[in-house]
Amino acid sequence: MKIWIDILTPKQLLFSEPIIKKLKKKHDILCTSREYREVTELAKIRNLDLIFVGKHGGGKNFDKLMKGTDRIKKLTKLVYRYNPDLLISFQSPEASRVAFGLGIRHIGFADSAHATAVMKLTVPFLDKLLIPWIMEKEKFAKFGIIEKNIIQYKAIDAAIISKRKISKHLEIEKKKKIVIIRMAEEHASYNKFSNESITPIIKEILKELPDFRIIVLARYIDQIKFLKNKFRNKIEVPSKVVDSKSILRYADVFIGSGGTMTAEAAFLGIPTVSYSKNNDYDVDVFLEKRKIVVRESDPKKIPKIIQNLTSSNNSNYKLKIQKLMKSMEDPIGVLEKILNF
Repeated sequence: MKIWIDILTPKQLLFSEPIIKKLKKKHDILCTSREYREVTELAKIRNLDLIFVGKHGGGKNFDKLMKGTDRIKKLTKLVYRYNPDLLISFQSPEASRVAFGLGIRHIGFADSAHATAVMKLTVPFLDKLLIPWIMEKEKFAKFGIIEKNIIQYKAIDAAIISKRKISKHLEIEKKKKIVIIRMAEEHASYNKFSNESITPIIKEILKELPDFRIIVLARYIDQIKFLKNKFRNKIEVPSKVVDSKSILRYADVFIGSGGTMTAEAAFLGIPTVSYSKNNDYDVDVFLEKRKIVVRESDPKKIPKIIQNLTSSNNSNYKLKIQKLMKSMEDPIGVLEKILNF
């Protein structure tokens, strides 16, 4: 079978990597992506062969539309020549439109029902949709797919991602306790954060925990420039893209805005704080209820939480996570069962 896989984000790249390796053993695979700083660099780090078609549209609706339209045109020509039997995507608006237009069967993965704009542009075009078991089918069915075509798998994507092997580890000197902070996805259509959202949190940590080392992982070049101009040498902001697992292993505490890296850090056994106020993130809510992730959006309260997390024995915390991960299944097995639907 000829299978086309479209990858748009770092999370999608890491989640799809084992899928690609497994399917390549029996099928012919075409992997496409778009020019997008973190994906482009992460593909090199992970030695993943992608064909880059089009560019990321940035944060403005007009630019998203123009870049998306251009990508549809370019993908159409490439995919028409390749003539795949199936598309596997992770809610790609451009790939969804191309597959529908060319009559290509389409299986999608999704764990972000809160991303309504993307859901509206992809879910109606799917033949089958795979989602984590913690999410209700109704949340996705409302976008235009019947529930019998939604298949749940007992796993959380970030847990699957956290199991990957790292070929090259970063070497970081560990003289102080380290707090790693992930900037928000400010260019997403559903996002309500800006660069300034993280500023009060960093300021409070610098003031209350001067002995801690702060490393901030930015997503975009403008975020890197903003942080370096704002905080100078008070914090560290890597200029190069890194494989998150290679740097998270040094973290004593991780602080994120919710989403994949927040959950990944938790599944790696790192005490984790989410500063998101959004209750639409099903994975965040699930992990918070099980006391695996602490939710706190008040910057003044976060230093105290960090102190508590780093001073307590977290062996029970790690055992809880290990037990949860052992109960999960491999979503590749679920996917393989429906390849020939």
